[in-house]
Formats: sequence, C-alpha cells, structure tokens
Amino acid sequence: MENSKTGRRIPGTTLFDGDVARRGYALNKMCFSFNSAENRAEFQRDEEAYMRKFGLDAVQAEAIRTRNVLGLLAAGGNVYYLAKFAGILGLDVQDLGAAQTGMTKEAFKAMLVAQGR
Repeated sequence: MENSKTGRRIPGTTLFDGDVARRGYALNKMCFSFNSAENRAEFQRDEEAYMRKFGLDAVQAEAIRTRNVLGLLAAGGNVYYLAKFAGILGLDVQDLGAAQTGMTKEAFKAMLVAQGR
C-alpha cells in the first residue's frame, strides 16, 4: 500500500496514517471495548447487534464475520486494537504477525528468534 501523502510504499503493508485511522475509528473503538469481559460476552452473544452498536461499515463487518484479520487492517484496523478481537478468537499477536507476513506462526516465531527479537 502507498501512503498518499508521502508516496512511501511498503509491499504487503497497510500504512496506518491519519486517513486510515479516521476510516477505522468505529472498528478500533469496538475492538478497544473488548478490554471488558462483559463486552466480549455481549459480542459473542450477538455479533451483528454489537457491530451495529459501534457503526461498523459493510467492509469492516464482513471482515469481522469472516475473521479476516488482514481485511480488518485494510479496513482501518490498528493491530493493537485488533489484538483484542483476535484474543476472542484465541489468537495472539504472533498469529497476527504470521498472517500479515503470509507465514505460519512457527515460521514467524523462528524468524523473530533468528533476528534476536
């Protein structure tokens, strides 16, 4: 993706700039709400109603329905807020990193270890 203001391009990456942040506000607000166990339970009882409560757009809602984390990033999701949603699915940040890079979780972890992270 290319940042429209700087022309900077990082292949396979959605740059989280001001435009993307504005587009993803409702999605990120919803994901932030998952800090509360009560909110996580409400979401799990009726996902559609919960998404409407936060005003997700059609693209964001479909990405939630299909558990498409890369689609959520492209729809304005911030990885730190999406980690809250991923937690509901039993995923962690390494699962998200693996999805972003097209690697298995094991390969992603091995890459991190090899790079000393």
